Amino acid sequence: MHQVPINSRQEIKFVSNFYSLPKTLAWIKLNKLGFSKEYPDRWVNNVYFDTYDYEAYSSNLSGESSRRKIRYRWYGEKTLDCGQVEIKNKRNYFGWKNTYHLTKNPYQKGDTWKRVIENITSDLPKNSKHLLKLNNFPVIINRYYRSYFISMDEKIRVTIDTNQSVYDQRYKPLPNFSNKSNQIDTFVLEVKFDRSEGFIASDFITGLPIRVSRHSKYINAVNSITGRGYY
Repeated sequence: MHQVPINSRQEIKFVSNFYSLPKTLAWIKLNKLGFSKEYPDRWVNNVYFDTYDYEAYSSNLSGESSRRKIRYRWYGEKTLDCGQVEIKNKRNYFGWKNTYHLTKNPYQKGDTWKRVIENITSDLPKNSKHLLKLNNFPVIINRYYRSYFISMDEKIRVTIDTNQSVYDQRYKPLPNFSNKSNQIDTFVLEVKFDRSEGFIASDFITGLPIRVSRHSKYINAVNSITGRGYY
């Protein structure tokens, strides 16, 4: 894995039950950092790819200091739309993302997963095609509704994800959009900031009315379809 880029950022996650969501939203809106909406709320959809022996899942679960996840992301209500391949890299506390925007929708009704993956791969830059070829096992699709907030000085970003759904894709020849495996009844709050803004972020995080938690949507989604519970 590459060295940590200078512009890498830190993400701290909080997970809580829905009963604390109104209190959390009120606290953010009244915070002294002056948060406002950064973007309109929207649905976020992801296909997570892994190896057949779940290398990304295992490295994340064991807490390896250097790890990588590969996903295809699109926004909105459509089952699968034109979007982007994201390579999420993590080194200790710091993360960065390589993003590759596709020029066309890789899916047409009736397409197999094999065809979808071929279409995504063909639309990637030459130097990144191998990553999807090595991680060509679609494990899950997850979907959630995201709200975006940014501080007045634009140094701290906060996202809140609700209405999380999981669709099992393992060993299915066609993408599964209708057979929902699970509805996750929690919300996830992420605080995102550049490495140089740790002091400001620490002051903000100290007052949050919910607790920090180790959390991975991919890990929890896999656990939910395999009956292993959440972590």
